[in-house]
Amino acid sequence: MADREALGRSPAHALALDCIDAGIDAASPERAVAAALTLDGDILHVADDAYDLTDYDRVLVLGAGKATAGLVGALHDLLGDRIDGGCVAVPDPVDLPVESVVAGHPTPDSGSHEAATRILAIAQDADDRTLVLAPISGGGSALLAAPVDGLAFDALREVTDALVASGASIDEINAVRKHCSAIKGGRLAQALAPATVVGLLVSDVVGDDPAVVASGPLTPDPTTYADARDVLDRYDIDVPAVRDHLNAGVRGEREETPNPGDESFETVTTHVIASGRTAVDAAETLARDRGYTPLVLSTRIRGEAREAARTQVAVAEEILDSGRPVEPPAVVLSGGETTVTVRGDGTGGPNLEFALAAALELPDEAILASVDTDGRDGSTDAAGAIVDSETVATADDRRAARAALSRNDALGYLRERSVDIEGGPTGTNVNDLRVLIVGSDD
Repeated sequence: MADREALGRSPAHALALDCIDAGIDAASPERAVAAALTLDGDILHVADDAYDLTDYDRVLVLGAGKATAGLVGALHDLLGDRIDGGCVAVPDPVDLPVESVVAGHPTPDSGSHEAATRILAIAQDADDRTLVLAPISGGGSALLAAPVDGLAFDALREVTDALVASGASIDEINAVRKHCSAIKGGRLAQALAPATVVGLLVSDVVGDDPAVVASGPLTPDPTTYADARDVLDRYDIDVPAVRDHLNAGVRGEREETPNPGDESFETVTTHVIASGRTAVDAAETLARDRGYTPLVLSTRIRGEAREAARTQVAVAEEILDSGRPVEPPAVVLSGGETTVTVRGDGTGGPNLEFALAAALELPDEAILASVDTDGRDGSTDAAGAIVDSETVATADDRRAARAALSRNDALGYLRERSVDIEGGPTGTNVNDLRVLIVGSDD
């Protein structure tokens, strides 16, 4: 973490940062694989399931996401040359024991198209003597992007950008992406059948639904063309080519994504091996070990970032005023996925907006750190920020902060005050992690 000494300027600030570090470390791909997978001779154990490697002619690794490189490395450490090949899509160049394609995020690019096309080609060559280990994590939706026949790749890019800027939830965004994709919404599972497939998921979505993580390439899709079209209507998304495609699907002129009864899923098992709860639990343990009373507010915080921030400010105020729901000194923890409706042309992300909106109202004796666990909030180079009542201290500060929020430029304001948290990509992605320190025992 850059400027750790300056950001941790008091014991309480340092504690907040330590909790963030503990949460991210606990959700690392290496720790997730070590906790969920073991090899006993020829038997690979994944949670409560077991796979006899002698039953298979090939073991392949196929996947995508921000945590996928670490997952692949951990799988290779476990299985070594038992892995016969594969391909993964990753956001940054990395040396891996299987083929890797660098792809775009949050907007799909030519690498995203190449990766999806390559993985589908390998999948279609799999048979019933193939075991596929599929490391999939958040970011996989953008990193794997092959449009369905008849839809141009540029239309896929355009609708992705529009949805991300609209304030739509990830479930809503993915309902559209699944119905525009040749690989999402269970279509990778269709291509892999009849191979045995083991999905290893690092979840970045509220509720950890495998159908939502990376748009569920291995999972039955409960949404329909009509659901996807409703999302475009709800957020007034104007991408005519995509709307025409969805309308054709509603009329029955396009094949639906595979539903839960599809036989393609009979040989597919998915395991969520790390999630936002993993990070929050680790932060809770650290806070308790440091002598604070931890309170897990929720791992499912969602909605508009600046509105959710006010709720957590209210929790801090109540703790200081009445000692409810927990006596100070306390550490209030939360995770989830907030959104931003983009109306300005500034630079920011959900955690940066959350932090700045909170800073406008935080009481004395309260400190808030809010980060995206992948190390990049939105499309910025900051993970988030750590703020207190001094971040927005004067009338001029309040005017500047409100102006920054109005143009979605939270990073601009926070960086000027050197409270943004930078550290680069973390190699995992279990979404938002927030640590609210209320009171102090120093």
